[in-house]
Amino acid sequence: MYLCLLSAFALSQAYRTVTSIIAAGLQADFGISPDSLGAFAGLFGLSFGVTQLLMGIGMDLYGLRRTVLVAFPLAGLGAAVSALAPGYGWLMVGQLLIGVGCSPAFLACTVFVSRHFPAQRFAFFSGVGMGVGGLGLLFTGTPLAWMVQHGGWRAGFAVLAVFSLLSWLLIFLRVHEPALAQAAQGPRESWVQAAGRFGSLLKVPHTWGIPILGMTCYAAFLTLRGLWLGPLLMGRYGFSLIDSGNVALVLSMLALFVPAAFGRMDPGPTRRRRWITHFSLLMGSLFLLLAFWHHATANVALIFLMGLLSGYGVLQYADVRSSYPAEMTGRALSLYTMSMFLGVALMQSLTGLLAAWAQRHGHEPYQAVMVSIACMLAAASTAFRFLPRSPLLGRGAA
Repeated sequence: MYLCLLSAFALSQAYRTVTSIIAAGLQADFGISPDSLGAFAGLFGLSFGVTQLLMGIGMDLYGLRRTVLVAFPLAGLGAAVSALAPGYGWLMVGQLLIGVGCSPAFLACTVFVSRHFPAQRFAFFSGVGMGVGGLGLLFTGTPLAWMVQHGGWRAGFAVLAVFSLLSWLLIFLRVHEPALAQAAQGPRESWVQAAGRFGSLLKVPHTWGIPILGMTCYAAFLTLRGLWLGPLLMGRYGFSLIDSGNVALVLSMLALFVPAAFGRMDPGPTRRRRWITHFSLLMGSLFLLLAFWHHATANVALIFLMGLLSGYGVLQYADVRSSYPAEMTGRALSLYTMSMFLGVALMQSLTGLLAAWAQRHGHEPYQAVMVSIACMLAAASTAFRFLPRSPLLGRGAA
């Protein structure tokens, strides 16, 4: 069942990174500016993040299977709308549908792990899931680049629509949950009551540092991989679309293995937060190097190093899992996932605006993008380090 749920997550990974390969085609067909391109990419994260609250409540009330089966068809519909889009406005409609449809995909996987595996193995199995989900990133590397070069960007969306239908059928046929023992649990909560339980998380002092860092760490890597990788390599160094796709493919292959590796290296709750802070600051330093070190081979090496480091995100999920009592875990994971994708929307839109501003003033847009990402990582890491931590983590977590 876990692998079937991961098929939807893999497609979600493909959808959220498709822009870096199709960006040139969209700009050629519709004359999209850098800020409009950033808004297009960011709309996935915005619609994905905003609907996390509803998806989390849906999973609590109706289960993982029903929630995914109801929402995920919207992703396939959005891909079909995008493939047929006559203009930029319809592209945005398609992106909105895709984001909503994909929104329960990874949350369902993390909730499944939290319910079916022991807490001390949460980081490892979450890492395995993130690695398997990385198969979707492989598609948006060389395969998508080849497809776009020979058949256009619309063909990529059409193939994703077909894959989405197959994934939905797989989940429908293979994923089954035990019937809820409603009599034992008492009356089912209303949506208002369930939403109130989510709101109670914001009253917990140690909650605030978690989403602040969550809004930046994943967003930083995804903004590079999903939006600026292709434009950077083609615009700064004259890479071809296939060359950029090859770099994306290698980066995606790294993403298959590093989350499980970081999950296996998990130092435990007392030292995990310190590790997360250091890895986040290191990632920010790599973005600064990418901004100012203009050398093609060195930049590709830095990008691959970022890919190796990106797996530390699984430690953040483990930190959320350890920071709350069992009855709050589902809500906390949902809130954290929501913060991640709202951060993606914010960062991709903001970097698009900064790139357009830099271009208008005669500066290199990619340098402005990378510096801004590095600054956001540094600020969020500092907040995470000094804001209150959960009393459940022990003294060594500071």
